Amino acid sequence: MAGEGRIDVFLVCGGKYHDFDFARLRLLQLLAEDERVRVKVAQHFHDLDLITASSFLVTYTCDVRPSDDEQRAMRQWVESGGRWLALHGTNCALDPPAAVGEGVYETPRVFPLWVDTLGSQFLSHPSMAPYEVTVAPGADGDALIAGIEAFKSGHEELYLMDVRPDIVPLLETRWTGRTRGFAEADWPDDDPRPVLYRRPLGQGEVVYFTLGHCRGHWDMDAPPHNGARYPEIHRGSWEVPQFVEILRRGIAWGTS
Repeated sequence: MAGEGRIDVFLVCGGKYHDFDFARLRLLQLLAEDERVRVKVAQHFHDLDLITASSFLVTYTCDVRPSDDEQRAMRQWVESGGRWLALHGTNCALDPPAAVGEGVYETPRVFPLWVDTLGSQFLSHPSMAPYEVTVAPGADGDALIAGIEAFKSGHEELYLMDVRPDIVPLLETRWTGRTRGFAEADWPDDDPRPVLYRRPLGQGEVVYFTLGHCRGHWDMDAPPHNGARYPEIHRGSWEVPQFVEILRRGIAWGTS
C-alpha cells in the first residue's frame, strides 16, 4: 500500500457512450492535488503487471469487458490489499439494439466474477434527471461522507442494479417504475438503490460510486448511434460540490 513517498496509481478510463476525455481530465486533476501521486492511464485492463503493481486503482468505464484472466487478477489484487475506486459504468455490459428506436439495450451477465468483485451490475436506468441522494441508515459516520447531508444529483443516470447482499451502503436513493430502452424495464419494488458503497474483500476493498455521467456532442460513436452528433452536453454530477468532495475523499482513502 501507499507509503510516505511516491504513490503509484492506475487509471482506466474508456468505453462507450460517455465523454471519457472530460472524465479523464477531471480525475487526473483531482489525483494531481497530491504531489506524491504518479498515474498511468489506459482504456482497458490488459496491463495487468502495471495495474497490480499499483497501490490504488481508479476506473471510469462503460461496457469495457475484462477477460477471465483480467477478472481473476483484479480479484486477487483486491483480496491482497488493493484499493479500487470504481465509478459510474465500471459494472456495465451493454448489448445495443440494431438501430436507434429499434429494440432495447440488453445488459448480459457476461462477467460474474467481475460483478462479484465490484458488488453490483448495472441493469437499467430511467430517463436522466436530477434525483435526491440520501445517507444510508447508520452510514453518517463513515469518513467518505461524514458531514455530507442529503443532496440533489446533477442531470444523472439513476443506476438500477443487481447488488450483492454484503455491500456496505453509504449513499442511496429510491425509484420505482418502468424504464425505457432497456430489457430489464420493470422495477416495482421500493428498495433503496445504492449510489455509493463499500465492498470489503479479503485485505482490500472496492468503493463504488455510481454518479458521474458525462457526455459531449461526439461521444456516441459506437452502434447504434455510429458517430451521430448528440444534441446535448451532459456534465451530470461533476458540477455538484458534494460529488467532487466525495471523489476527493475517495482518492485520499485510496492513497492513504
